[in-house]
Parts: sequence; C-alpha cells; structure tokens
Amino acid sequence: MLACPAYNPPTITHPARVAFGQRQRMQLNPSIFKAYDIRGVLPSTLNASVAEGLGKAFGTQALAQGQRTVAVGRDGRLSGPELSAALIRGLVAAGVQVIDIGMVTTPMLYFAASTLCASGIQVTGSHNPKDYNGFKMVLGGRAIYGDEIQGLRQMMEAESWQLPGGGSVTRTDVLADYTRRIVGDIRLARPMKIVIDSGNGIAGASAPDIFRALGCEVVELFSAVDGEFPNHHPDPSKPENLQDLIAALKSTGAELGLAFDGDGDRLGIVTADGQNIYPDRQMQLFAQDVLSRVPGGTILFDVKCSQRLGPAIEAAGGKPLMYKTGHSLIKARMKAVEAAGGQAPLGGEMSGHIFFKERWYGFDDGTYAGARLLEIVSRSPDANAVLHALPTSFSTPELNVACAEGEPHSVTRALQAQAASTFRAPARVCDIDGLRVDWPDGFGLIRASNTTPVLVLRFEGQTESALHRIEADMLALLRSVKPDAQIQAAAH
Repeated sequence: MLACPAYNPPTITHPARVAFGQRQRMQLNPSIFKAYDIRGVLPSTLNASVAEGLGKAFGTQALAQGQRTVAVGRDGRLSGPELSAALIRGLVAAGVQVIDIGMVTTPMLYFAASTLCASGIQVTGSHNPKDYNGFKMVLGGRAIYGDEIQGLRQMMEAESWQLPGGGSVTRTDVLADYTRRIVGDIRLARPMKIVIDSGNGIAGASAPDIFRALGCEVVELFSAVDGEFPNHHPDPSKPENLQDLIAALKSTGAELGLAFDGDGDRLGIVTADGQNIYPDRQMQLFAQDVLSRVPGGTILFDVKCSQRLGPAIEAAGGKPLMYKTGHSLIKARMKAVEAAGGQAPLGGEMSGHIFFKERWYGFDDGTYAGARLLEIVSRSPDANAVLHALPTSFSTPELNVACAEGEPHSVTRALQAQAASTFRAPARVCDIDGLRVDWPDGFGLIRASNTTPVLVLRFEGQTESALHRIEADMLALLRSVKPDAQIQAAAH
C-alpha cells in the first residue's frame, strides 16, 4: 500500500517590525500558497506587489536550474493585465528572458513551455469566483507543487532573490501553432454538429475556431471573454453550469455539447439528451482508444474516480494506477512511470483534467481532450450511443465537510487509523490520499482537500441500495472521529 504523507505547510515566521525609515518587507498571506498553485482574492490577499515578488523569486529559481527563458500567459480575468505586467517586471529584474504570449488558455501556456522553452507561468484564477486570480507554474518541464511552492513563498518573505538584471521581453502569438498542432493530429471520421459553452472564459477565444477547423459545425454559447462571467460560472463540474448547454442541445439538434472551465484546462461533455458524461466515464473511452496503440500502458487516475474505471482499463489491455488527486501530482507520477522505463500514455482526474501523453505533451488541455473525444465518437454513426454505453454507477456528487484550518489532515489520519478495524473483508482499504474503501459493489472516499480547509467526500454504488449502505458506513466512521461533521455540496 502506498503511503501518503500529509501536506502540512511550514510554520511561517513573519518579519519583525522595522525601524522608521527602513523599507518594510513584503507582507504575504500564507493562505495563497496552495498545494498545486498560488491563488488569492484581489486585492486583499493578492496584488501587483505579490506578483512582482513571485516573478523575482521564480526567476531566481529558474536561473539556478539553468532555465533562462520563461513564457508568461494570462486568462481573461479583469485583474490579469496588471498581475501579468507585474510578474514580468519581477522576472526581468531577475535576469530572465520572458516570452509574453498574452491572453491565452492555460494549456496554451503549457504548449509554449513545451515548444518554445521549458518553463512558464500562467496568471489564472482557474474556476474560482471572479475576484480570484493566481498562478500556475512550470519549471524545467515540470508542474511545480508542494514544497517547491513553499520555497517560493519563503524566498518572497525573506526577499532572498538574486536580481542581476539583464532580462528582456519578447511578445509571441502561439495560437496559430497551437491550432495547427491540434488540427494536424486529429481526424474526424465525419462532420459533427456540436455546441460549445465557454462560460465567458478564455477558451471562448480559441476553442470554437479550432473545432471548426476540425470539420465541426459549432454553435457557440458565451464565447466572448468576460471576467465578470455574466451568464454562469465557468466550471463544468457543477451541473447548474450546464443548463444553458443542455437547452441549446435540445433547441439546435446538435449531437454533443462541450463545456470548458475558466482557463480551458478542464472539459465537460453533455449528450444530446442532457446527460453529463463525467470525466471518469470519459477516461474509459480514452483508455480503450489509447491502449489500442500502446498495449500494456499504465493509465493513471485519481482516487475520486469510479470503481468501474480500473476494470475497464484492464479489459482494454492496460495497467490501472490509482493515485492522489491533484493535476500536478498526476503529471509528476506519469513522468515517474516513464522515468522507470514504463509507458504512461494517459492520465485523468474526476475534476476534468485529462492528460494525454500519447500524441500530445502530457499536460491537461480541455480543447485537445474534446478533440480526441470527437475523433473517437465520430467513427460511429451515433455518438450518443457510444457514450451512453459506457458503464456507470449510482453516485453522489462531490460533497464537502467544512473544517478548521489544519483539521482535515488530522481527521483523515484518524480515519486511516481506524479503518482496518472498522472495515472487514471483502472491503479493501486504500490510504494513498485520505481514506478510500472499496467493496465489490462500490466505494467510499473521504480525503483532505489540499486547497481549502474542507474534507472531500464521494460515494458510489453499483446499485442504489449499495450506494446508501456505503455512504452510511463511511459517514458513521467520520462522525465517530468528527461528531460535528456537516455534509454539504462542494463549493467552487
């Protein structure tokens, strides 16, 4: 069984008061330094000063690792231009050669950091509310996370960066090359009529035209990039954000609907009859396709995914590997599998991050994942029948239990300690990321979020009665550890 060390941010020592006339060091709110990225609220916890400091710290780290060039992009949030400009100032001060690719999806930033250089920073609030923004970072071809992000925080607090100067900025448009790369890779067997809902996120500036170039007839919803998100929130993992897409599918007679999140790295799929094909079901289809060309490959997925996914991977000739939740963690694990001599052609998360290494670069990209899905289903005269035939179960949506700061990890450790004596065979206990217990007819999961102080819960059963039994058993264990647990729907 894989051990999963708890993520406990280091204790922060704030700078002492300084004498009158002495420059005050940067004040940082430690809550913005998440497990996989940096994310905060404008202007209370994140501002241009923080962005410039990050540029200086990241630039110092990049040069120390021999990375002289860093690509910078931003999504469509209103604070993006100010934060991006400040970030670039910091990088230039640190001596970095900056490639400014402007307003792009996060996958387009990853594309630049895979083709023009090996490092990059995207200014993005992802799917968070409109007053948020943040930074997703790639250094030397790796998405950085955990201790590396805390190392940036420590350098920013101490202002221990190196600022030799000598940096520069060049501006480059990567959309044409990115489009050409996708269109050159994807072959639809027949034309398809689709609806694309970009939710006024940055994907609206590129995705509709890319799918038209692939041969699709595209009905657009909310493609205008607008950081106010005036129609609905750009988060396809929430059913309430798919209602306009479902209505448009009915009114237009389109075959399928595609929905993207705010920065374009996650994909939602809706059938003509309004059924949401969740990412763990999409992964079954992707795995079958990829494994037809990479037999025996290792397919990664996170602990929130359906119990049906592993057997589907095995049936297609692959090796299923369940791992911790977190896009940076999945990408790092895929690299580790390949470094050990294996093949990891595909990975995916229940959140909608899909990572294609076969024919692509290994980063999560909603547009590319959507194109790969259409390539597969276009081979059938009835795309919806292909998707409806994917095995499914009865399941809850993602649920949360609010906790005090630092409490989620202590609760999950207590749950792990009690699990072996609580659940008997045929139950199988996995503690790779919180507590997941699998029965022959379903599973339950309780894990600590690495981004907010909540417990994340998900339950699945192959029948409704199995679902209710599993949910009751897992909640009974939870309440034996945390009697005041209040279950609620997951927030953004």
